[in-house]
Amino acid sequence: MEENKLTTSVSIPVTSDQAAISTGKKVGFDLLADAYLQEKLAHFNRERIPERVVHAKGGGAHGYFEVTNDLSKYTMAKFLNQVGKRTDIFIRFSTVGGEKGSADTARDPRGFAMKFYTEDGNYDLVGNNTPIFFIRDGIKFPDFIHTQKRNPQTNLKDPNMFWDFLSLTPESLHQVMRLFSNLGTPMGFRHMDGFGSHTFMWYNEKGEYVWVKYHVLTNQGIKNFTAAEAEKIAGENPDYSVQDLFNAIERGEYPSWTVCVQIMTPEEAAHYRVDPFDVTKTWYEEDHPLIPLGKIVLNKNPINFFAEVEQVAFAPAHFVPGIWTSPDKLLQTRLMAYEDAHRYRLGANNTQIPINKPKACLYTTQRDGNMQVNGNMGNVPNYFPSSFVNVVVSPEVAPPPIPVIGEIKRHVIESIDADFVQPGEFYRAMTSDDKAHFIYNVTDNLKHADPALQYRQTALFYKADHQMGQLIAECLGLDFETIKKLADMTQEKRVAATMPKGKV
Repeated sequence: MEENKLTTSVSIPVTSDQAAISTGKKVGFDLLADAYLQEKLAHFNRERIPERVVHAKGGGAHGYFEVTNDLSKYTMAKFLNQVGKRTDIFIRFSTVGGEKGSADTARDPRGFAMKFYTEDGNYDLVGNNTPIFFIRDGIKFPDFIHTQKRNPQTNLKDPNMFWDFLSLTPESLHQVMRLFSNLGTPMGFRHMDGFGSHTFMWYNEKGEYVWVKYHVLTNQGIKNFTAAEAEKIAGENPDYSVQDLFNAIERGEYPSWTVCVQIMTPEEAAHYRVDPFDVTKTWYEEDHPLIPLGKIVLNKNPINFFAEVEQVAFAPAHFVPGIWTSPDKLLQTRLMAYEDAHRYRLGANNTQIPINKPKACLYTTQRDGNMQVNGNMGNVPNYFPSSFVNVVVSPEVAPPPIPVIGEIKRHVIESIDADFVQPGEFYRAMTSDDKAHFIYNVTDNLKHADPALQYRQTALFYKADHQMGQLIAECLGLDFETIKKLADMTQEKRVAATMPKGKV
């Protein structure tokens, strides 16, 4: 078989496609110098017009966030500095993989994106209904989404694409476990939790900082569909979740969520039992309990769906003073990718659209571009510094410095045994009914994939929990001894031993 070398769009050989160039293997910051990463993400953002590449199908509503617990010693964020303080908010819920006309009860993660209109500008917390994700390096994201979409030849969903990528990416197993549990088919948007998923920094006026994770817990109670129920609802009302949210608010049954955070000091992070910046892992609540922060209430439906739900644009890079990023590799990539997507889909002036417009005072040197509608800042100079207008910067609210000692290269994080610990714990914490549903959901999907991929993926399930792996093997009619042998191999050898026939 002829060997093909992976290249960039201008035929430059790619040195690695599994890791972005960063300053460190575990704790590191991606570099703008990684032209290939920029190319992949910029091209990916431009693959579909005009609907979102991901999160195309969704609904949303207005409401408020109210502080219920004073944690201002950890952060200078003004919207968090007083118990009882309220901040206007808009939330968009969505499925991830489906097109705009798809059923919103499909098995899929759910987007849970929040825009806080604070006095210091817009703060966007762009999360999901899961505390973890499939990958931990953003350079893999376009490939991951391609496998969740449609085969380029048949234009159909393809189990081989789906399971091939997941089985080649063992770090995905924790999210796969959640996706194929009943949490993968929530009963509408009101009955699911939300998470910031990533680790973020909170810092105060003294320059002290901590690491935080956000948990947004539904007060309506967790409710999920079984696979059969979700499929039935998809045929009867593919807009079930959007309709359920809208109708509840119209009835005055305003959905609410309790917002909590986990807090970890830098000293604790340096020695924690899992990598605190790995988005495929959670922090154990017995180590870092949930601390109440506030509540969210949604009490107003959009007046115009397109103007608000479709044109709202969230960006993880939209931080306010007191909140900043972390060395989470996937988060680092998202800081660039989301705003780039909005500039393409909605234009360079997407923040002038009313739903995206900040309520805080605006002064910017950005001018011109398509759909410039705010007067283009009048006759104010479009440069800084300037002798003709009194404008200052705000160094007092800058995030604290973080020392970095690293090596600039593409740091590949290999699959390790720790990647299978939390997926196993998740399975063993299920009820017997939930386990049965999970096994059915997985096997009902995996059975359509190539047998070689069934063996490879089932070996990963076996590594997480022997009983789970054995049950999946039995349901698929796979040889259990082969599964055990594959599970004992390194990932490299396991992949080599399970190559599907007809490889292109």
